[in-house]
Amino acid sequence: EVQLVESGGGSVQVGGSLRLSCAASGFAFESYDMRWVRQAPGKAPEWVSNINSRGGSIYYAESVKGRFTISRDNAKYMLYLQMNNLKPEDTARYYCQRDGGSLATMHTDRDHWGQGIQVTVSS
Repeated sequence: EVQLVESGGGSVQVGGSLRLSCAASGFAFESYDMRWVRQAPGKAPEWVSNINSRGGSIYYAESVKGRFTISRDNAKYMLYLQMNNLKPEDTARYYCQRDGGSLATMHTDRDHWGQGIQVTVSS
């Protein structure tokens, strides 16, 4: 059974930092590209960052570039998102995604999506 379990979210003030983690199991983590996607209340999902299977290719949305860092530990089956200098507009539920899922099924497809973790940034 595939499992993607996010942790590390919470409430933080503007300018603060959080580190999200995603614990993966049930599939060959080292063979899959991974990404973080977020969704704010009432808004469409927003792609945040991609990392390829070996961690050598990384991409960020412009809105987080320079503030967020994605990384992975294939030996531990872990995906991370270090978030610094957080802003109120970063408030959202953050999802860990295994390559192959689609936005249309992000809330039901547990084979490719975690259940998400809330991040709230207050001023």
